[in-house]
Amino acid sequence: MLKKKTIIDLFSGCGGLSQGFIDAGYDIALGIDNWEDAIATFKKNHKNSIGIVADLFKTTPADIKEQTKITDVDIIVGGPPCQGFSIAGKRFIDDERNKLYKSFVDFVDFYKPKAFLLENVPNIISMGKGVFKDSILEDFEKIGYTVNYKVLMASDFGVPQNRKRAFFIGIKNGKKFEFPEPLKEQKITSEEAISDLPDLSIDDNSKYPLPCKSEYQKIIRNGTKRLFNHQLTNHKEKTVEIISMVPDGGNYKNLPEHLKDTRKVNIAWTRLNSKKPSFTIDTGHRHHFHYKFNRVPTVRESARIQSFPDDFIFLGSKTSQYKQVGNAVPPLLAKYLAIELKKYIDV
Repeated sequence: MLKKKTIIDLFSGCGGLSQGFIDAGYDIALGIDNWEDAIATFKKNHKNSIGIVADLFKTTPADIKEQTKITDVDIIVGGPPCQGFSIAGKRFIDDERNKLYKSFVDFVDFYKPKAFLLENVPNIISMGKGVFKDSILEDFEKIGYTVNYKVLMASDFGVPQNRKRAFFIGIKNGKKFEFPEPLKEQKITSEEAISDLPDLSIDDNSKYPLPCKSEYQKIIRNGTKRLFNHQLTNHKEKTVEIISMVPDGGNYKNLPEHLKDTRKVNIAWTRLNSKKPSFTIDTGHRHHFHYKFNRVPTVRESARIQSFPDDFIFLGSKTSQYKQVGNAVPPLLAKYLAIELKKYIDV
């Protein structure tokens, strides 16, 4: 029997990337993040993994090796924040704010895994006329990796959400990773994702009140019989009244003139479109609403749209749970990348 591949997930958040790799048959040895709530959720759901709250500004790979005794790593994955990418000059790595990105590079250099996956915002590739992208390629090629990159749309890989993310994947053995092609199946709609979840707050660990209504729901329930993280948000009466004027798939443009400017953002009063994948799930601000019910989606509905299985349980306050879901990489997208990656590191 082949040994499962061992992963370290840096800037892991609650573990969306990790979940995708687990579903593809990998072992997650370790997740590191500086947010306690996210690591609590990570440990709850990845019971065979170590979860560490650590600031990667200050914590070195040698510190982690000493603390965990992890010495053999096949793949390092993660999404380091890159706010400090400045277009002044050709290099950005010395910017104080880019120490987190540099930390990711240092971990790869220290453990020398067979491969790495770095995830980030799509415009990381075009910003500064490609300066950042070129720097990332150069940094990893310098330590022995052949790197390819691509912006992927989550809805092309079975996720009911039009979410774009950039991925850089490097291989140690000199092979160049080729990204998987989009699935040929029809895209999963918001309705297919969440129509079995009612307009009722459900106590955690209660039985599902409704049967599955789509193949996606059957898969996402993952054999579990109990529902978690489906508590409704109570909106003000005026908010509910305004939402009720917006049709399925509509937004502020559907409102009467005197109400169009009640929220000063162009995504205000936007409803999911029941017949299309969702727009990008965010970290919990209240401008996006259910396609049918006059409220924001619950944490579980948001997690469904991100492709988290229903047996993945989020801990912390409701605000924290929304943020954990919104910050995550969709597990199903991660799974397709993880499956493809096996072709390059099993040899």
